[in-house]
Amino acid sequence: MKKSLVFWVEEYFYNPSFLQKLLSYFLLPLSWLYCFVIYLRYRLKRAEDFKIKIISVGNLTVGGSGKTPLVTALGAAFKKPAIILRGYGRDSKGLVVVKDAKEILCNVSVSGDEAMIYAKKLPNSVVIVSEDRKPAIKKAKEMGCEIVLLDDAYSKHDIKKLDVLIAVVTKNNFCLPSGPYRERLWSDKEAVVLQEDVDFTRVVTLKEQTQRMSLVTAIARPSRLDKYLPKVVGKHYFEDHHSFIKEELQAILEADNATSLLVTFKDYVKIESFGLPLSLLDLEVKVDTNILDRLF
Repeated sequence: MKKSLVFWVEEYFYNPSFLQKLLSYFLLPLSWLYCFVIYLRYRLKRAEDFKIKIISVGNLTVGGSGKTPLVTALGAAFKKPAIILRGYGRDSKGLVVVKDAKEILCNVSVSGDEAMIYAKKLPNSVVIVSEDRKPAIKKAKEMGCEIVLLDDAYSKHDIKKLDVLIAVVTKNNFCLPSGPYRERLWSDKEAVVLQEDVDFTRVVTLKEQTQRMSLVTAIARPSRLDKYLPKVVGKHYFEDHHSFIKEELQAILEADNATSLLVTFKDYVKIESFGLPLSLLDLEVKVDTNILDRLF
């Protein structure tokens, strides 16, 4: 039931049917009220200067946009970056240092899937999860980091930063609840908007390929993967940040008579310890050098 609702909402936000469009128009008064309140919240905030370069990477809509590979690419340009994120889906609370400059300090259930991606892909980074970004920024400074990259923090208007936003294509341009927009790009807000295949490109690597691979993924809007997929014998979509159990994955292998499960890195960090045959669809990005010069 939960999974069906999640996918219905994703369709409603990004590729609405006729009835879903009617519903979105019916909810427009609530959207206008929501957007007005969010704008007032923005105007009432005063940005605190932490005396360190801070860049937030995200998007204005709910759902996935590919920000994790972009943050990873930007973080790789530095000797000691700090990656700070909320840690959605983790089994912990408060501020947790997932990784210092030398080693990973916790498991994926404590860190959350996205934080563990950064910890594994950026060996020189400090990775911190915290619902409140401010103490995490202070912690990163104490640990000697040279730059802070905030994962999905456009709405944190009380932090002085440069916002990098990934443009997301959608047929529904309304604010919540009529559409997917959590917030608008306010006219006096400093931000850099990046477009895929213009400012950055995807680099996809298939590792440990087998003859009969079955796709298993728990990312937002999983149809985004379709253009990168090799031939697979099945597709199994779970809600974003789903916590897998070994038995459900074994059942998929058996039902599809698959020789391996094809997963993204976001899924891989959660299930690598299960000892199941895995193939990895590793999605990274290459950022245009002109954009890097503009940001840094």
